Amino acid sequence: MKKQISLFFVIFILTCNLANSAAQKNELASKFKANISINNKSSLQRGAKYFVNYCSGCHSLKYMRMSTLAEDLDIDEALFSKNLLFNNKKIGDTMTIAMKESDAIEWFNAVPPDLSLTARSKGANYIYSKLNTYYEDDSSATGYNNVALPNSSMPNILASLQGGQKIILDSEGKPLSLEKVSNGTLSEIEYKQLTNDIANFLVYVSEPAKLRRYSIGFWVLMFLFVFTIIAYYTKKEFWKDVH
Repeated sequence: MKKQISLFFVIFILTCNLANSAAQKNELASKFKANISINNKSSLQRGAKYFVNYCSGCHSLKYMRMSTLAEDLDIDEALFSKNLLFNNKKIGDTMTIAMKESDAIEWFNAVPPDLSLTARSKGANYIYSKLNTYYEDDSSATGYNNVALPNSSMPNILASLQGGQKIILDSEGKPLSLEKVSNGTLSEIEYKQLTNDIANFLVYVSEPAKLRRYSIGFWVLMFLFVFTIIAYYTKKEFWKDVH
């Protein structure tokens, strides 16, 4: 019985230490907040372009049909087909990838996840912080590590845009901040706008119907408002002679 209690106590301490370590890392990641507005069509259009150009080689959006995407984002189908359709895809197809699972496991030791519902399951801030918190790490197979998702097998595909970063630790080895060590092709403001657009786009992808609900919802509320006024004066007129 004593051995079982001791073992439980050891496991409890180790779990607390791991949780504390994760919390410390996530404390730095939590400083990155996405500015989400799915009504911002320009942001969604840019996010779609960036996703296709930088992310769709590995990550699919298997629940997103490209014709729906073009319609919702007010992108002409001919323009969409010319700039955002690759690998002999058709406008009515979903956004799948050409990479085989066997190749993904060989290259990354894992199959890159589908990102259709990532914004709903993990939140926009997680996506935004992950894209902003890569730092150089010689011990990693990819040469980079990530504050939001430590030891991720995903390479830093936006490194040429962002530039290099290193992590700053305090005397106890806790992460404090990220410091720029080399410049990318974009300024810090431009890069954060790019990653925010990607996060915004993935929020839209996680629930495309929300755009239509928002547009319909306004007219529903207007109808209810007008109907309430009509119903009120109808009731008043109907009951005016009743005492």
